[in-house]
Amino acid sequence: MKTILTILLTIVCTAAFSQDSLQTLSLTNFLSIVKNYHPVAKQAAISVQMADAALLSRRGAFDPVISGGGNDKTFDGTTYYRNNTTQLSIPTWYGIEIQTGIEYLSGSRFNPEATAGKTGFAGISIPLAKNLLMDKRRAALQQAKIMQQASEAERKIMLNDLLLDATDAYWQWVQAYLNFKTYQDLIRVNRQRYNLVKAAFRNGDRPAIDTTEALTQLQQFEYQQNEALLLWQNTGIQLSGYLWQQNNQAYLLPQDIFPQEKIESLLNAVVFPEQELLIDEAKKDHPVLEVYNFKLDALAVQRKLKFQELLPSLDLKYNQLGKGYNIASTATKTMFDNNYKYGISFSMPLRLSSGRGEYKMAKLKISETRLQQNQKQTDIVNLVREYFNRLINYQSQVALLQRTYTGIATAKGRGNKIF
Repeated sequence: MKTILTILLTIVCTAAFSQDSLQTLSLTNFLSIVKNYHPVAKQAAISVQMADAALLSRRGAFDPVISGGGNDKTFDGTTYYRNNTTQLSIPTWYGIEIQTGIEYLSGSRFNPEATAGKTGFAGISIPLAKNLLMDKRRAALQQAKIMQQASEAERKIMLNDLLLDATDAYWQWVQAYLNFKTYQDLIRVNRQRYNLVKAAFRNGDRPAIDTTEALTQLQQFEYQQNEALLLWQNTGIQLSGYLWQQNNQAYLLPQDIFPQEKIESLLNAVVFPEQELLIDEAKKDHPVLEVYNFKLDALAVQRKLKFQELLPSLDLKYNQLGKGYNIASTATKTMFDNNYKYGISFSMPLRLSSGRGEYKMAKLKISETRLQQNQKQTDIVNLVREYFNRLINYQSQVALLQRTYTGIATAKGRGNKIF
C-alpha cells in the first residue's frame, strides 16, 4: 500500500505501452504461487495437521484398554500360586469407568482375601463429587478441540503475514522496474535533445555551452539508469525469496520476467471500501481476535477443572462377582446380596489452599487474557482507520494523477512539446 503512490507517480512520467509479447508475472499469479508452494504456507498447513494429531492423542484417554497378566510361583516342589487375569476397562465421558474381566487363581499359599478358581467380574467406578463434572481427561480433550479450531485461525495469521510481505516485495519490484523504464525513456528523449542541440550549435543557433549542458544531463540520466537497473535486479532477487517450486526447491526469478505494466490494472489496486464495514468485519472475523476467543474458551475449561480442586474426593466402586467366567447368571439374583465387592473412599484437604490458589489463578488468567484481547482489538481498529485514511488520500492522488496523465497523453497526441 505504501508504494502505490510512488508507482503511480512513476507511471505519470512514462508513456503507456504494452508487453503482451513478453513474459509477465501478475500479482494474482505471484500470490497464488506463494500460497501453494512457499514453506511458510506449508508450515501453516502443518500446524493445523498437528492440532488434529493432538486432538486424536487426547481422544486416546477415552479408548477402551484391555490388559492381562499372570504370576506363577513354585518353590521346593510346592506350588504357591498360579494367577492369570484379563481385564477390559472402558472410560466414559462423565468420569465413570466400567471394568470387566476374568481371573484364574490356584495354589496352596496365596492371599486368603483372593478367591481360588475361576472368577468373573464386572464393575463400575463413579466419582460422586470431585471429577464428576470435569476431570483432567475431559479438560485435555476439550482444550484439544479448541486448539484445533485455534490452529485454523493461526494458519490464517501466518498466511496473511506471508502474503502481506510478499505483496510488498512485489510492489517494490514493480516500482524498481518502472523507475528503470522511466530512465530508459528519459535517456531516449535526452539523446534526441543532445543531437538537436549539437545540430543547432553547428548551425550557429545555440552556444557551445548548451551542448555541454545537454551531454552532462544525458550522462547523469545514464548513471541513474544503472542505479535503477541494480535496484530492479536486487528487488527481483528479494522477490525470488517468495517463489518456490512443487518439489520444495527455491526458484530464482529470471531477468526476462517483467511485471504487468497495464496502467488500469495498477490503478485498480487502490480499493475504497466502507470504513465502518471494515471495522465491523475486523472485530468479528480478524484471526488474531479469534485466537484470543479460543484462548478464553480453553481457559474457561481450565477454570472448571480447577474448581474441582475445591470439592472433596468421594468415589464409589462396585464389582459384581461370579463363580466361573459367566457372571450374567448371578448379576440379577445376587446384586447387593451376594457375590459382590464395593467400596467408598473419601478425602478432603481441610484448608483447600491448593484448590483455592489454583482456581484464583485460573480466573486471573482469564481476566488478563480479556485485557489483552481488548487492547489488541483497539490496535486493530486503529490500524484499520489508519489505512483507511491512507486509502482516502491515495484515491484523491490517483484521480489527480489520472487527470495529469490524460493531459500529457493528449498533449503528445496533438504534437505539443512536453519539455
